[in-house]
Amino acid sequence: MSTFDRNWRELQLETLVDLSLSIGGVHSEEELVEELLQRAVGTLDARVGLVATLHPGGQEAMVRAVGLSLNLADVLALLGNEPMQRLTAGEVVWARRQEGERPSELLAAPIAWRQEMLGLVVLGDKETRAGRTPFSDNDARFLQSLASTVATAISTSRTVAAIERDRQRLEEENRALRDVARRGGFVGESPLIREMLDLVRRVAPTGVAVMLRGESGVGKERVAHLIHGFSNRAQGPFVPLNCAALPESLLEAELFGIEEGVATGVDRRLGKIELAEGGTLFLDEVGDLSLSLQAKLLRVVQERELERLGGRERIPVDLRLVTASNRDLEDMVERGDFRRDLYYRLRVVVVTVPLLRERRTDIPLLARHFLERYGERFGRPGLRLARQALEALMSHPFPGNVRELENVIQAAVALAPGDVITVADLRLQDRLEGNAGSGSMLSLDDLEEQHIARVLSAVDGNRQAAARILGIDRSTLYRRMRRIAAQDAERNVRTKSRAKK
Repeated sequence: MSTFDRNWRELQLETLVDLSLSIGGVHSEEELVEELLQRAVGTLDARVGLVATLHPGGQEAMVRAVGLSLNLADVLALLGNEPMQRLTAGEVVWARRQEGERPSELLAAPIAWRQEMLGLVVLGDKETRAGRTPFSDNDARFLQSLASTVATAISTSRTVAAIERDRQRLEEENRALRDVARRGGFVGESPLIREMLDLVRRVAPTGVAVMLRGESGVGKERVAHLIHGFSNRAQGPFVPLNCAALPESLLEAELFGIEEGVATGVDRRLGKIELAEGGTLFLDEVGDLSLSLQAKLLRVVQERELERLGGRERIPVDLRLVTASNRDLEDMVERGDFRRDLYYRLRVVVVTVPLLRERRTDIPLLARHFLERYGERFGRPGLRLARQALEALMSHPFPGNVRELENVIQAAVALAPGDVITVADLRLQDRLEGNAGSGSMLSLDDLEEQHIARVLSAVDGNRQAAARILGIDRSTLYRRMRRIAAQDAERNVRTKSRAKK
């Protein structure tokens, strides 16, 4: 063996040892791909190089290249007939092309672990100080050794990533399960509820996207839980996200995930979309998504893949999407505030959750349900509603729907001095009886307006406090105040018109 060959083999051995040491522990797939590419190109003096990893189904996962503008499909075409079949069989693929063509020679080795094809590494045109030199059999064996070394690390990286994904998913699922247990089942026997539940049972097994409609507090998230529970994804996670609860800068990372190092001190974190893999993602207040986030969500819906914030890897996703909004999405589409293509992909089936004031026969059932729940929680079992208290609840307009009723009962259980909850304990101020005594019959909208005005007055105009008392969020309170103002303006116009006549 010549001195040159001996030195060359020593260099290869040192490279393999150094590579093994540098990729020890757990590294991201991107780091491993970059390391393999640099080592292979640098040690074998290749002019160009490419490393690609593949998902288990064979789809392209990650591609990195040096000096090569071609994509993976183009490189495979240059490798000749059925290169993937040969690589999958463990062969090193050689392709020599006509003199003058660039690259004129390609050498490809599989990245495989335990008969699983994880990707491939391709080098082109070996160039030394003496000029262009053909790749040798020794080069091919060395490239295969490099690929095999990194294959083990990639397999470990994917296993660790899957374990971490399962851990985060279980945490989300446990939180969701605790929330379901805390809120109990969906209570109601009215015709509107029976009709809605029938639609839920029919649409749940289909897997199509569902859009839930209804005011704040009607129980849209609970209906989303039911859709998930009746579907063939019931064993998978149910992951909820309120799009109105976070600013856009945080919402993007919460939804799509974020890669480590995007900003100082930022750790890699999976988004809600990845955590919902194999299950159901529920996006509440989807109308609050910005147009840029709508575009990213559209890609998830269309292509069934995503990219984390700060990442370049395309990650396939398999989930069922349920959305909800109490905003007028059709009007937003016409104004250009919501993408038309996304809107029609989300509203394949629309389920309307009835307002509580539309199903008043369910109020006694719900009231007793909440009495039992909070009676046990506060150590006051056996509490009951006085007949007059139940009548007051039946006549209340409930602008906050079921959430408001729950808050009313919860406060009454906590504060009632006796074993029977009275009208005074409910703190509804008996406004309906007062209006009837004055000889006026008000509409529900008028009652809602009066109730909101009274609550705002009681808290000196503090909208956040008023929204909390009403059992609605601030955005819903703002919308209702704008609607009330518009109705007042319309009434004033009509009054002035009649006066002129």
